[in-house]
Order: sequence, then C-alpha cells, then structure tokens
Amino acid sequence: MTFRVLQFGATGQLAREMLALASDGLEITALSRAEVDLTDADAIARAVGEAGDLDLVINAAAYTAVDKAESEPDLAYAVNARAPAAIARACQARRLPLVHISTDMVFSGAKAGAYLETDAPAPLHVYGASKLVGEMAVLEACDRALVARVSWLFSAYGQNFLQMMLKLAATQPVLKVVDDQRARPTASADVAAFLLSQAPRLARAPAARRNGACCTWSTPARPAAMRWPRRSSSWPGPTGPRPPWSRCRPRPSRPRPDAR
Repeated sequence: MTFRVLQFGATGQLAREMLALASDGLEITALSRAEVDLTDADAIARAVGEAGDLDLVINAAAYTAVDKAESEPDLAYAVNARAPAAIARACQARRLPLVHISTDMVFSGAKAGAYLETDAPAPLHVYGASKLVGEMAVLEACDRALVARVSWLFSAYGQNFLQMMLKLAATQPVLKVVDDQRARPTASADVAAFLLSQAPRLARAPAARRNGACCTWSTPARPAAMRWPRRSSSWPGPTGPRPPWSRCRPRPSRPRPDAR
C-alpha cells in the first residue's frame, strides 16, 4: 500500500530531504511556490482539496530570512502565519493530518536550561513571531495537526551555515563567527526520516526534533578554518535579534509497540 504525502515546499533543505526518501511505498507530491502562491488562501485550499487521495500533508515551506523579515513583516506573516492557517483549514475540511514545520526561534533564550515543548514562547524578532502565530493558527484550525520545531538545519542541499563556512574557508584564512548563540544543529535528513516515521502518530502538542549536541555558531566553523569569535551585537549591518539560548531538550526514545 502506498502512503501518499502532499508537501508544501519543494526546494528547501528539509523539503528536498523529504523527496529523497520517496520510495515505492511512499509517494510525495511537492508543491513549489511557483505552483501554489502561499499568499493566496484560495489557491492553497484548491491545492489540498484537489490533490486526490492523501494520507498526510506536510508544510515545509516558510519565509526564513530572519534579518530581512524585520523590513518585510507583511510577507513574513503572509508565508509563516496566514499560509499555514489556510493549509490547516483545508486539511481540517478533508480530515487530513498535517505536519507543520516551525522553529526554535519562537523562544527568547532567557531560560537557563534546555527548552521543553510546553515552555511559553517569547520570540524576539519578526521571524520568530510570525512562526509562532503560524503554530497557533495550525493547532487551532486542524485537530490532527503536529507542530515540529527544528533548529539550525543543515544538509547537502541549498544554503545553510555549514555549507557557507566550508565555502568561506576555501578563500579566507580567518572566519569571523558569532560565539554567543547556542542551539542544536540538526541534520535535515534526520528530521525528514523522523517525521515520516511518526506520520501516523500525530498529536496536537508541539514536538521538538533535533540532534544531540549543543553548540554556538562558531563551533561548526572550527574545523573549516581559524575563527574569530564575535558578539552578535558587533555584527555589521541590520540584523534581527537572536535568542542567546534556544536549545530544546531531547526526548528519550521510546520503543515502538510492535518492537521485539
């Protein structure tokens, strides 16, 4: 039996890792922004309503330009809040489960230790606030929704911090990297595999999926070249404020009911 997934997002890191997992028993139809305008609620409703037989919808599309969002709040909220709300309403109308990808940046970083899914969000910037509104809208509109908060995604695809460090290391003897922000770098492939494995077991409470080790932005840069740690406040150019600490606590793995 084929498990059929409709995925919003086709070119991002996580979206491409999802597509890489497609197999004879897993069919993923990925919709790019060229195919569905995420600022058009009617277009989103049609995409879900006319998709044929489905087992799951995944929203892996987002506005992720954290700094640029400070000057483009309307677009950030359109893609990160209003679009997920429209997707959730369309899923509810068809009684379809929905996985919505969110971010650790819904937190302020003021907590001394690792964050739990139940901790109160307090975003510091437009990007985090727009993602939080999207989370709330999804859980309100669809009673088969799961919110998955991820942090510092990296992969072989697209643009990410690790890729950027490797490219810069090839041309610069010293890298200037902030050293006062901590979270868990997360392999996009691990997130994709986890979400697809848990698809039939959706719950309403937000879930956090991330890899084990916590580090600052400068840590992944160390193997690439010499580094120069800097405070975030000293970085040139306009930037959105970042939480200094947004690490989520790993959940202990639980054996599957059918495990032997």
